[in-house]
Amino acid sequence: MIQIAPSLLAADILHMADEVRKVETAGSDLLHVDIMDGHFVPNLSFGPHLVAALKKITTLPLDVHLMLTNPLQYIDSFAQSGADIITVHAECQDDVETCFDKIRAHGLRCGIVLSPDTQPEAYFPLIDKADMTLVMSVYPGFGGQSFIPESLEKIKTIRSHTGADYQIEIDGGVSTQNIERIIAAGANVIVAGSGIFQSVDPRKTIEQMKQGRTG
Repeated sequence: MIQIAPSLLAADILHMADEVRKVETAGSDLLHVDIMDGHFVPNLSFGPHLVAALKKITTLPLDVHLMLTNPLQYIDSFAQSGADIITVHAECQDDVETCFDKIRAHGLRCGIVLSPDTQPEAYFPLIDKADMTLVMSVYPGFGGQSFIPESLEKIKTIRSHTGADYQIEIDGGVSTQNIERIIAAGANVIVAGSGIFQSVDPRKTIEQMKQGRTG
């Protein structure tokens, strides 16, 4: 089953509650929350307070993506704020398996994130321990970038290793123009920001993405 996770990085932050309701009623399965520290990536975004606020207004699971150099020191805060899934980068400075242990100690699902220049084979042992692998199909830090086609081969490699039931998430430059190829490669959790929030018909866009139909 294909799940859709709109990225709040592309939402209108002055009307966040309305934006959340819009994508919730349009058929979203998760909300993707990008957390940036200004160090691991050259940008700043949200923090635990937003996650806590979101938890009060939506029943959708919160998929919290930590683009942080040292995620270990922030896991407790995001878990206590209401995250349901926490993903950490393979390239971070902390021990990823220790991060997984801390996330699971809160009863949450954990995932590993691979940036565009990171090849999955070296991380198969961690992928095996994670509940989900997030493949970045743009360089992390900014929304609105173009999809990196080489990401499709990376998805295929992970899918061949993990089997059919494992969750592979894709994030970056996803739209109805490339969704068919993305799903055919093996992704089953789709993060999309501007492709959904700037759509004239978010419900139709989400339906197309779930069905893997090019728009």
